[in-house]
Amino acid sequence: MSHSISSSQDFDCQSCGACCAYSADWPRFSLETDEELDRIPAEYVAADLGGMRCENDRCTALDGTLGRFVACKIYALRPIVCRTCMPGDDECLIARARHFGAAA
Repeated sequence: MSHSISSSQDFDCQSCGACCAYSADWPRFSLETDEELDRIPAEYVAADLGGMRCENDRCTALDGTLGRFVACKIYALRPIVCRTCMPGDDECLIARARHFGAAA
C-alpha cells in the first residue's frame, strides 16, 4: 500500500500566488535589518512601514493572475516572511484553500 505525501514538487508557486494574496496583515516585516528594508522599493511598502503594501489582501509586488501565472516584482529583495513560506507548508495550504478550495 502506498501513501501519497505532498512535497514541494507538487506545488508550482509561479502558477499559484495564493500566499501573496492571503491577507494584508501577513506580509509583515519582522527580523529584517534596516539595510534590507531600505532595499525594498517604497512603492511596495505599507504606509505604516510595517510590511508590504497590499490592495484587497494582495501584495502589490505580486504580478500576474492567481492560479495562472504570477511572479514577485521584488523576489530577490522580498521580506523574511515571504522567504520562509514554503510550498506545501501550513501557510501555503491555508492560502491555497482560501483561493482555490480545500482540494487545492
